[in-house]
Order: sequence, then structure tokens, then C-alpha cells
Amino acid sequence: MKTIGLLRNRTVAVLLLSTGALACGSASAAEPDAQARLQQAWRAAIEATPLPREGCFTAAFPSAEWHAAACKAAPLRPYVPRDGHRGFTVGDGNDYAAVASSLVSSGTGSFPRVSGVKSETGYGGQANTYSIQLNSQFFTTAVCNGAATPSSCLGWQQFVYSTSSGAAFMQYWLIDYGPTCPAGGWMAYGGDCYRNSSAVSVPALPIAQLANLKLTGSAAAGGTDRFVMTTATQAYSTSGRDSVVDLAAAWNAAEFNVVGDGGGSQAKFNKGAAITVSVALQDGGTAAPACASQSGTTGETNNLTLGACSAKGGATPAITFTEHR
Repeated sequence: MKTIGLLRNRTVAVLLLSTGALACGSASAAEPDAQARLQQAWRAAIEATPLPREGCFTAAFPSAEWHAAACKAAPLRPYVPRDGHRGFTVGDGNDYAAVASSLVSSGTGSFPRVSGVKSETGYGGQANTYSIQLNSQFFTTAVCNGAATPSSCLGWQQFVYSTSSGAAFMQYWLIDYGPTCPAGGWMAYGGDCYRNSSAVSVPALPIAQLANLKLTGSAAAGGTDRFVMTTATQAYSTSGRDSVVDLAAAWNAAEFNVVGDGGGSQAKFNKGAAITVSVALQDGGTAAPACASQSGTTGETNNLTLGACSAKGGATPAITFTEHR
């Protein structure tokens, strides 16, 4: 079993064996369905593999070992909060959020079914210009104590993949902080303040690969928040201190979707496109999260129409909903 011999992490080896996909020969000899199961098992394993330290890392199938990568600056572009002008297409508040009954330690977004997606254009009519975002709800945070009016200030954290920047990073917000932002890299956006974590380089992937893209964000009180993005065969990760906005102390809901690449822009899909979205939460329990409508937090949008949402409990509580054009 040459493929298993290549793996440096025993956990992945066990997962790959459990799929029953390998009989004799390497993964390259497996049937397409078996290969897909191997890759799915690898993705689950690398997402669960701790990072060696803070920083940026990459991994490649079939190895479940993280390798240090150079971090880069995230784009100086705001991925803006909703402004309340909800339309009939997805985004700017018109979106589902998965809402847990207790604090969330991690959230994962994926696209389990994608059909009819042939093209996408973003701002300026540029092809394959979009972002994928996993966003927390707006929440009260002690970091707002220095705001002009602390009682009106809210924290917000996003896990963002940007195609135009070729980067995955976290963006932090202090909404309604006031005219003067805190020191430490905070930038003003109207009366709000935002800053970024370090970014890990990710290729600008065409929209045709949407079904293979998965984002997982995790938060640890007093420790490090982590962002992992996976494709079918590659993984990318960056991290940052939870104390930036204290997400772990308040996180109980998550929005996930493919939308415009920042600045309130829109991702425009071809007619006939249909997507199924899954948002899974880990909150230490097995109860199904709530499907909360009109609960999106990002100001970016797409031109799809929301369908029905359903929720399930169990080992991986999640909501699932559809979008189509």
C-alpha cells in the first residue's frame, strides 16, 4: 500500500483504511469514487491536525503534515458588514445562518452539491472574481470598551478566501466604534474599524472548482484562532490571537457563502447555476442548529435566489440550504 506508506500521520492512515477504498496498489490506481473518498478522508484529517505554531502553513494530499509557508499581507480591502438594504438575491442580510444553542468552537462551510455552474463574474466584469466567507454573528466584546459609545459597538470576525488577492485570512471588525480606531493596525471604514490577520497564499481558483472548496474556522479563548481552507488535494492555514475581538467568548452563529470579493460587490453566476450550501458547527453537543433566515452579516452578495433550509443534529450538527438562478 504505497499511498499509506507515504503518509506521515497515523490518523490519516486509519481514516483512509476505513474508507475501504484501497485494496492493492496506490491511490492513483483507485476508481474515481474511491479516490474521492480518500481525498475526503484526508481533508477531514488535515483539518483536525494541530498547527505546529502560529503562522501560515500548507499541506498536500496524501500527507497530513503541515509545512511552514511564508505569510503575506492580506488585501487592504474591507469585506463589509451588511447595511440593511436586503434584496431578493443572496447576501447583505438575506442569507441563512446556523445558530447553536451554546458557544461554538468551530464552524465549517462547504458546497456538497454544485450543478450548472459554468461561469462567474465579479466587479468590473472580471471572470472568477469572488470571495468565500465564513462569518460570525455580530457580538458584544470587551474590545469595544474604548469605543465612542461602547454600548453601540459590536465585534465581528470573518474567515475569507479572496480570489483576486490569492489569499486566505481573517478579517476583524469593531462596528460603530467611532471616528478614531484603536492602535495596532486598525483601519477606519466610516464609523467602523477593521484589521486583518496574516494571509496565506492560495491560488486564484476558477468557479468550476467550487464543489471542492471548504472553509473551517476555529476559536480558542485566550489562545489562537485558526483558519483552514482545503481544495480536493491542497490545504492552507493561517492563525491569529483570539484576543483581537474575543470571538471564542461569544460565537454562537455562522453564515457561509460565495459572494463578491469585498467592498459590497456581487458575484454573478450564469443562468441555470444551482448550489447546495452546508454550514456545520461544533458546540460540544449533538442538537441541530437553527436555520435562521435574514441573518446574514456580510454586505457582499451573489445573484442567486435562496431555497429551503433544513437542519440536522448528531456528531456534526449542520444546516443545509439551496441557491439557484
